[in-house]
Amino acid sequence: YLAYYFPFLNWIIQYKWAYLQGDVIAALTMASFYIPMSLSYASNLGHIPPINGLYSFVFNPLVYAFFGTCPQMVVGPEAAGSLLVGSVVRDSVDAGHAGDDDGMMHARIAGVVTGMAGAIILIAGLTRLGFLDSVLSRPFLRGFISAIGFVILVDQLIPEMGLAQRAKEVGGISHGSSLNKLIFLFTNLQFAHGLTCGVAFGSFAVIMVCRELKRRLQPRYPWVAYIPDRFLVVVLSAVFTWKFGWDKQGLQILGNVRSSTGSPFPFHWPLVPSFMKHVRAAMSTSFLIALLGFFESSVAAKALGTGGSKPGEGLQGVSLSANRELVALGVANILGGCFMALPAFGGYGRSKVNAATGGKTPMSSIVLSLITIICTLFLLPYFYYLPKGVLSAMVSVVAYSLIEECPHDINFFIQIRGWSELALMFLIFGATIFYSLPLGVALGMGLSILSVIKHATKPRIQILGKVPNTNDQFENAEENPQGLDFIEGCLIVKIPEPLTFANTGDLNNRLRRLELYGTTSAHPALPRVRSEMHNQNVIFDVHGVTGMDGSGAQVLSEIVDGYVSRGVRVFFCRVPGPQTPVFKLFEKSGIVKRCGGPRHFVKSVEEALKMTELESLDDWDRDHPDHGG
Repeated sequence: YLAYYFPFLNWIIQYKWAYLQGDVIAALTMASFYIPMSLSYASNLGHIPPINGLYSFVFNPLVYAFFGTCPQMVVGPEAAGSLLVGSVVRDSVDAGHAGDDDGMMHARIAGVVTGMAGAIILIAGLTRLGFLDSVLSRPFLRGFISAIGFVILVDQLIPEMGLAQRAKEVGGISHGSSLNKLIFLFTNLQFAHGLTCGVAFGSFAVIMVCRELKRRLQPRYPWVAYIPDRFLVVVLSAVFTWKFGWDKQGLQILGNVRSSTGSPFPFHWPLVPSFMKHVRAAMSTSFLIALLGFFESSVAAKALGTGGSKPGEGLQGVSLSANRELVALGVANILGGCFMALPAFGGYGRSKVNAATGGKTPMSSIVLSLITIICTLFLLPYFYYLPKGVLSAMVSVVAYSLIEECPHDINFFIQIRGWSELALMFLIFGATIFYSLPLGVALGMGLSILSVIKHATKPRIQILGKVPNTNDQFENAEENPQGLDFIEGCLIVKIPEPLTFANTGDLNNRLRRLELYGTTSAHPALPRVRSEMHNQNVIFDVHGVTGMDGSGAQVLSEIVDGYVSRGVRVFFCRVPGPQTPVFKLFEKSGIVKRCGGPRHFVKSVEEALKMTELESLDDWDRDHPDHGG
């Protein structure tokens, strides 16, 4: 049991020296890619000091290595989460809770957001809410992620063109919508800085070309995955800036990268009373960061599995658990929040790089944390000449990757005529682009939750008809009314799902429509189609009712009461066994007694039809005692 709750104990005893080379190479490869990226996320998206982006690779991978259940998954900051943190920081600046250049306060606000996201996800894990990643629909995620990619691309164009200072002079641009920023860019093209544009767009082009070459060459030459193209772009741009004095020609550079407090790893407990105003402002954003982060982490974990593509390969006895993942990610982000780090979750792309370059165990995450610690302590001065435009270009490449899958999804939904899904995607995208990120978030989450509620509360009852020339085959009569036989005097209703408070509220009305029209989709204002004589017997096929709560039992009991008081005979077929909770609820609620006792509970629809004939004969004999005298 201890190894289940503390997976480190399971994998460390299986660790072999043969794994170490692959884990170290994978960690070095990831560090060359993602350490510069974390600086970009912090400064360009999160609006916090660049060093706080590094903290996400110091603490979170280390904690996940001890508590996580997916050996090859590597946690770290992501573009979407960093942008959402930046939106909270901007809102705090707008509200006057922090100064525009107060890096320390911005970092502490980021720590509050990260700590709250970690607390939310930890509570979800402890209360076994691992199914929450299914709440957000694919159209919502695609529309929202694509909108985030577009927002990031537009945001980064300002520093890539050397217009950051101009934007400050104009005022209101950094906090405006993407549309406002596009208008600003087009109206201020004449102020663009040529050297900055050349360095930024040149870096973007080099990274994109290398990315495409890797994609095409990797199937034939797997070793190309080890080429640190982004690291080389970072190093060469810094060297060229130092050598040719580009910073003296107006090129913005990163400068000194240090902690605001002087300590390399400053600790600040995020949830202190003086920060309650930030807690209230960040609550909804933290919830969304937690939900999006867990969704991406679960996608990565399911794709990677437990490591090892062949039986017996990789770590043994490791089982993926959504709830354990929530606990691991929650603890990691609470600790990260204490050090004012960006939110960090499992990224599929980063984890795929880890697996492709030899990482087989969580040791690669531990080595990555150690490399980042060494970098934080000793190598930060070497980032001094790194151009900010190059960091923006690296972020733009990530933003492009967020958008590039959107056309495929759009084509798919057009192909299947999924107009409601397309409408949701474009609505979220438009709200985010033309108004604000919070509105896109609220709109998307609201519509997704409404969709889930609508799906959960809609009863799926069916009227059944008999397949011609058969004795015991019955199908949904609404799909093929002309090809089925209807049994005179009988209404056969199939309930194919558990009955709960959620889906029984409208059950009575839908049954009434079946009685009157033979379908649940008919408009209630239409004249009656089915004769009252066709509803003398009601047969419920409840094979799909695998569960039932008190509200469902109460509604069903009232429905049976209504039928019995009108003289309608009620039968149930294919009911779960006498010892099941469902049947016990039938007994306790009085349904069994009201509809005529256990003899009205039979094994099949055919048997129920025979019972209706027998009881009709019995009633006829009772009404005509002298017949045949």
